[in-house]
Amino acid sequence: MHPRRHSYKALAVTALTCALCACGGGGGGGGGGSSTAPPPANVPPVAEAGVAQSVSAGELVTLNAGDSRDSDGSIVSTAWSQSEGPTVELEGADQSQASFIAPSLGEDRELVFTLIVTDDDGATASDSVTVTVSAAMLSEQVSLSGRIEPSASQSLDGDTNDPFNPFLSNDDPTQPQSIANPTTLGGYVNEPGAGAEGRSQVAGDTEDYFLVDLLEGQSISLLVAEFQDADADLYLYTATGELVDFSIETGPSESLVIDQSGSYLVNVSIFSGATNYTLAIGSSLVPVSRPAYEDVIPGQLIVSYAQSGAQTESPETFARRLRMRQLGGGPRRARLMALEDAGQDNQLINRRLGRQHFRYQQFAKPELAKRWRTLISIKRLARSPGVASAEPNYRVRPTASVNDEAYSLQWHYPLISVPGAWETTVGDPGVIVAVVDTGVLSGHPDLQGQLVAGYDFIRDAREAADGDGIDPNPEETIGGGDPAAVNFHGTHVTGTIAARGNNGIGVTGVAYGARVMPLRALAASGGTGYDVNQAVRYAAGLENDSGTFPDAPAQVINLSLGGGGFSASTQRLYDEINALGIIVVAAAGNESSTSPSYPASYDNVISVSAVNTQQQITNYSNTGSAIDLAAPGGDGSQDFNGDGYPDGVLSTGGADGEFAYTFLSGTSMAAPHVAGVMALMKSVNPNLSASDVNRLLAQGDLSDDIGSPGRDNLYGHGIINARKAIEAALAEAGTSSDSEPRLGSSSSALNFSSSRTQLEIVLRNSGGGDLQSVRLASNDAWITTSAISVDEQGLGRYAVTVDRDGLAPGIYEGNLTASSNANALSVRVLLSVTDATDAELGIVYLLLFDPATDEVVAQTAVQTNSDSYEFSFPDVSAGSYQIFAGTDLDNDLLICDEGEACGAYLTIDQPLTVNFDRNRDDLNFSIEYLLAFPGVAGASTQSNGRIPASNFLQRKATAP
Repeated sequence: MHPRRHSYKALAVTALTCALCACGGGGGGGGGGSSTAPPPANVPPVAEAGVAQSVSAGELVTLNAGDSRDSDGSIVSTAWSQSEGPTVELEGADQSQASFIAPSLGEDRELVFTLIVTDDDGATASDSVTVTVSAAMLSEQVSLSGRIEPSASQSLDGDTNDPFNPFLSNDDPTQPQSIANPTTLGGYVNEPGAGAEGRSQVAGDTEDYFLVDLLEGQSISLLVAEFQDADADLYLYTATGELVDFSIETGPSESLVIDQSGSYLVNVSIFSGATNYTLAIGSSLVPVSRPAYEDVIPGQLIVSYAQSGAQTESPETFARRLRMRQLGGGPRRARLMALEDAGQDNQLINRRLGRQHFRYQQFAKPELAKRWRTLISIKRLARSPGVASAEPNYRVRPTASVNDEAYSLQWHYPLISVPGAWETTVGDPGVIVAVVDTGVLSGHPDLQGQLVAGYDFIRDAREAADGDGIDPNPEETIGGGDPAAVNFHGTHVTGTIAARGNNGIGVTGVAYGARVMPLRALAASGGTGYDVNQAVRYAAGLENDSGTFPDAPAQVINLSLGGGGFSASTQRLYDEINALGIIVVAAAGNESSTSPSYPASYDNVISVSAVNTQQQITNYSNTGSAIDLAAPGGDGSQDFNGDGYPDGVLSTGGADGEFAYTFLSGTSMAAPHVAGVMALMKSVNPNLSASDVNRLLAQGDLSDDIGSPGRDNLYGHGIINARKAIEAALAEAGTSSDSEPRLGSSSSALNFSSSRTQLEIVLRNSGGGDLQSVRLASNDAWITTSAISVDEQGLGRYAVTVDRDGLAPGIYEGNLTASSNANALSVRVLLSVTDATDAELGIVYLLLFDPATDEVVAQTAVQTNSDSYEFSFPDVSAGSYQIFAGTDLDNDLLICDEGEACGAYLTIDQPLTVNFDRNRDDLNFSIEYLLAFPGVAGASTQSNGRIPASNFLQRKATAP
């Protein structure tokens, strides 16, 4: 692992404990005299340079002074130097933790490093440590291979700009491309001459048509990647060619809802520019608002003319040419204009509609056609010289408040019974959760009013990328070139804990009534254990390097970070925090390892592994004896609930210089679910201590046991259950919620796509009291259910199986009915029987990246083999590398742009640096489309423009 490239992971969680000692004073006396006892002699400090290490060339070596100490004062300075062996570049030589990359040598060599510590009385002590570097293996060649696993619900536009992608023309509505339902499809459209060089750059690819069977109530969403520079629209036709609906906004997304089941043509059309796009077709879980065009007054528009010399003709001449007449307004202010009927005047129609004139006669309903002609004319007018703005004239109605518009995409909350917990509490503003992470986008609209004052503990000004070191501003910044450096990790974690709820926009947090203290300790390239520990000390109200204290300490601390080994001083810190009653939650790590990962593996820290929508451990999650709980971490390569989006965790974030909502996967996403539940527990029982939580956890009172009976190494004591946790906290206070029993399920929809035959669902009591007579059944002949692990009342885990035999090609919708003595619920079941190709992402490029040199050392490109992509780097030098994979739909020679598929070993959130000193054939990981939902229009992430491209993900312009 390279310290400048290991994103969002504390590289070594270790710190010096600086204990303050009291000075003794003399006693008073009578008779006008006094005496003062001489101060005790200073006790010199003790330097501890750590144990000897043996490493290979190319490895990151960490030198750790964390166990150095001073019994009667504090250590005020630390200095590392090299005393023997070939010289290396030592980073952090004046810090408790220093590091270097082991050099490539022709033989085994010993490097000796000396540590000098100085205490507050000027006394010094020294120690040394030997690092043995094995003979360089870089001359040896190794073979690296594995498999990339896309979701069966991912598909590809047949005519992207990448000339190496398989080609399937879909420009003609009479020859559309057939696609599955549900699906997440990546595509590309461009005007002639727009975009990067490639297959469609010259001639253009203005229309993409897709044939798909849709069900009433399903939704279609179009996410436009380059919305700041391009404009793409969405149209819906019947299979016979009648235009029945459209969405032609100018922003980052377009959305439609299906009002009648049938076969349809979905048309993605470029209005201007060139862009990647993502087309998401899924169940009615996806929230789509009422079409804005329903409020448009046909034939009317509001026009403002530029006051500069941009005009090529007078406003009056311009209006006459387009046959517009003025209804209101005047010079130097907006004018209300009316479009006169064009009739059969083809020249006027072409002037108003441009390239879109071919749709003029395609509409099924005349009123819909009038509104479309008005909106297209406005879009063209807005681009005309001399026009400052052109907008529709909307009919205004009173509005009613709505719940968070993307909450239904947050499948991870029902999975752990958060809605049931909300019946008792949504969190108390007096409960504070400290998030030690990369900072926060404080201006995000869904975090307004949700934050208390925080701090920035990154002492290295270069790494901080904000112009200084430790400061009181924890604002998240863009820095470095890593893809993980631009996912606004801290903002995402913060939103999962406490994004504002019931405000009509975006998402909500687990404890949206509580507050978050943002503490920045990680830069884009990672951080140091010392800085992390200073942030933790601040959160707990302990002495720290800022010299300040929070107005009130946090009751819960979330650590979605990891790295480094065990540190005795850090263990003492968490013991001290536990004694204060503060609850600490940490991510187990994303290395798919059973080895201890810190800080999650420290005593008195709750270690959280990650599960997917099926409550199964993810392929990236760490496991082992330190795991305490499991929580939703997501799996972006799957769409088990059929909403058309990857099953990542949706939360607050940023994209393309705007506030947004993004899907991420990882144990970093699992931990804040638990931290949020801890905040709910503290809200109903403020006296609940960390020791109380540890005891309740061990008793199984906070979770559902989903693995082997009792505690196991995958899920710990089980998956967190927010409702049970609330009841346990209340019981500790001698009370209860008195809520009625209510049957709930782990999912409201199951998507079998075109290949799955069995999924699982969990029935639980989401209220209080006793729930009895629970049954799960279906009246659909192709659906069967069977119990896997069910109690006497019928609560527990069930298998749901589908049978496609005898079913004609098409989309099938069925239902599961779960009943009880309290209530019944319905679970939607989606099944596809189709000949359409699934799991097709086209050409996937793989880059072997050396973080020590910031260079791509090898590249390969692969095509799908059945349901996966098999790759190999056959002859590469042994060393430490990261592996990235992605598509390049726009052919700009950069993989992993927004709207393109992207993956990394093991997760794109935290790419893993691996020392490859032998052949490996088990390098399997998932790949998913990079999606971001827009936030509030016009809101900026304060990033001064677009997020910069990750230049080290540049591929070669060579044939696969």
